[in-house]
Amino acid sequence: MATAGPAAGQSEAQWKQQVMATAPKDDRPQTEDVTNTQGHDWEDYYLKRELLMGIFEAGFPVQEASIPIALTGRDILARAKNGTGKTASYIIPTLERLNPKKNKIQAILLVPTRELALQTSQVCKTLGKHTGVEVMVTTGGTTLKDDILRLSQTVHVLVGTPGRILDLAGKGVTDLSQCTTFVMDEADKLLSPEFTPVMEQLLALLPKERQVMLFSATFPLIVKDFKDKHMVNPYEINLMDELTLRGVTQYYAFVEERQKVHCLNTLFSRLQINQSIIFCNSTNRVELLAKKITDLGYSCFYSHAKMLQSHRNRVFHDFRNGACRNLVCSDLLTRGIDIQAVNVVINFDFPKNAETYLHRIGRSGRFGHLGLAINLITYEDRFNLYRIEQELGTEIQPIPSTIDKKLYVAPSLIHENGGQTPANGTAPSHLQAGRPVIPATQAAMHANAIPQSQNFTETVSHRRGGDGGGRGGYRGRGRGGGRGGGGGERRGAGAGNGAGVPAAARS
Repeated sequence: MATAGPAAGQSEAQWKQQVMATAPKDDRPQTEDVTNTQGHDWEDYYLKRELLMGIFEAGFPVQEASIPIALTGRDILARAKNGTGKTASYIIPTLERLNPKKNKIQAILLVPTRELALQTSQVCKTLGKHTGVEVMVTTGGTTLKDDILRLSQTVHVLVGTPGRILDLAGKGVTDLSQCTTFVMDEADKLLSPEFTPVMEQLLALLPKERQVMLFSATFPLIVKDFKDKHMVNPYEINLMDELTLRGVTQYYAFVEERQKVHCLNTLFSRLQINQSIIFCNSTNRVELLAKKITDLGYSCFYSHAKMLQSHRNRVFHDFRNGACRNLVCSDLLTRGIDIQAVNVVINFDFPKNAETYLHRIGRSGRFGHLGLAINLITYEDRFNLYRIEQELGTEIQPIPSTIDKKLYVAPSLIHENGGQTPANGTAPSHLQAGRPVIPATQAAMHANAIPQSQNFTETVSHRRGGDGGGRGGYRGRGRGGGRGGGGGERRGAGAGNGAGVPAAARS
């Protein structure tokens, strides 16, 4: 393992070269809206060597717009596109300004969803692994006992959802008196009516001398009220010269409701999907569609807000690590979720507003890479389609008979023929047999899951076939004929022997 500094007789340049040699590299092409930078290096910001090492090992690009300002301790109001590295732009200054020798909570990172909390804590832990900083993640849906026990130990950075953190503070187990950094990711959601009272109460617990940073892709008028009330001369950053990502190609298919599943089947057979996220407008439709995809012979996971939190966490963790190609979900995963292997997003149900649409299609084309967004439009959706185009200043084209793979597939991964391989083997087996291709940067970042409760984000081995017992967030059917619970996965009849068990979980 590399040390946090040059060895005897080794120059700084040689040390950096040694560390960078082991860093993961993503050779996929990127669009200009992400690559156009001022050419700064991380060393230009005079960060701690231990933090630099974590950054180099993770292969993070430089976030030029906000990091220099954040390092000064000034309040920040930043608006940037989905998938352009907002998480690192607040985590790195936060870690730099922390004092690991002070055994107090010094930073709170607030996010609106539980999955995003797990992801953010993972990034924080990875970047700060050489600094001695202790990171804790806490969200609803888990027992308070585990969180209270964890808070009896040293915690420097607290990542979580607002309600749970306020609950812990109200019980007197979370001391925020020395918390000088307050970050709100996806701030527009955190300042919506259901969250605003909680944010006000949390801020009242913090010292008056604090740094407040807000990050989001969209900022409604309510953000201005918050800024005027709780922020001191904030530095405003707006990197939204255009709202949609340049790397995401958008199409619509005009269909009747009863034709949607057939259309989806056609897309599966013709597109070269590495991983896809398919959005529905209700939890019931999520489960129904997952069953339909199973019947078509494709494997998929599903996730929605009514599932047990442990099952949601497992689905998120396993999908991110490439256990399955397709994920059907509600708008639960529209916010901030970074799965770089996703190259196709399908709106099975078209969203009602531009904000939701923007966040949904932002799940593909992460950090300037290529992606594809396909919208299934019914007669009732036609006005929403036009309105969203106008509000976002974009044009969604009708889907062509053939989609050029160069628009959404990395050059090194393009096959002669597209399409997935159904579990029943009805398509050519060589096309996408096996697991999805996970970019090296994503694999390195999520190699070791941070447990919320010890086994929540770890793949759990289950029994096979008819032995899979208990109720879960899904019902998986396998060739063994049994039903298994836990995790929100559906598999086709020929996908494997397990009853609702991902390939990664089988021995």
